[in-house]
Amino acid sequence: MSGTSGGGLGEFLRLRRERLRPEDAGLPGGGRRRTPGLRREEVAALAALSPDYYSRLEQGRVTTASESALASLARALRLSGDERDHLFLLAGLQPPAPHSPRAHVDPALTYLLDVLHDTPAQVADDLLTVIAQNRAAELLLGRWTGLPGWGSNVTWRWFADLSSRGSNDPAEHERLGRTYAADLRAGLARRPATDRYGSGLVDDLLQRSAEFRAVWAEHEVAPVTSSPKRLLHSVTGPLDLQCDVVASPASGHRLVVFRPQVGSGAREQLEFLTAVGQQPGN
Repeated sequence: MSGTSGGGLGEFLRLRRERLRPEDAGLPGGGRRRTPGLRREEVAALAALSPDYYSRLEQGRVTTASESALASLARALRLSGDERDHLFLLAGLQPPAPHSPRAHVDPALTYLLDVLHDTPAQVADDLLTVIAQNRAAELLLGRWTGLPGWGSNVTWRWFADLSSRGSNDPAEHERLGRTYAADLRAGLARRPATDRYGSGLVDDLLQRSAEFRAVWAEHEVAPVTSSPKRLLHSVTGPLDLQCDVVASPASGHRLVVFRPQVGSGAREQLEFLTAVGQQPGN
């Protein structure tokens, strides 16, 4: 971490906050506001930062800013790729590499994420590292973005943290493990051989998981495609969903949408989950 450039960083954050309408960031619109744009506390919530920290950052009272905080703010403020890079440089940091989990989120997929208010959806990179979620996805799956190490990667969590499987139907475990491993191999094949994130991810999994070693040795290669999925949720009970994948050829990012299976009752269950999540304290 390096020292921020004080007023320059704060002014840039304020100006980008003031240009955003609530609807642009996936928030309910309407109503009159005394000042233009989003409120500070709204930006902080979107970026999963404390309101006090964001206020001090915008006021130039933070001497250092982490890469993860800046990446979250870039997504919350819907910055373009050039604006995201400028934000990092103002903070005295190098912009993230193209294949970094903190790289710029595909703007088209970000827009789709915003308009899917009541449908759980998240954006993942080409290795299934979750880089953005809407509120419905957080309520359904928990927060997956910005976790340390490989904690935001779906495949790493599946094999290295077996507790993460608790929300999946045990009957689907074997299929999902094979699917994630095959997707990881397909993603790695599209990355340069010098990619340290991907190679480090595989090396760590090979050391941690005998199950991963066995599946990896079969050399299956196939990107994740749309498939049915049964999730076991503590609030709603079993949810029968269709997991749809929309890929962006330009960035390699993927929008993963968890839509209700027809006739399953999952639509009503997701609506109930959203209503519970809107209650104070949630």
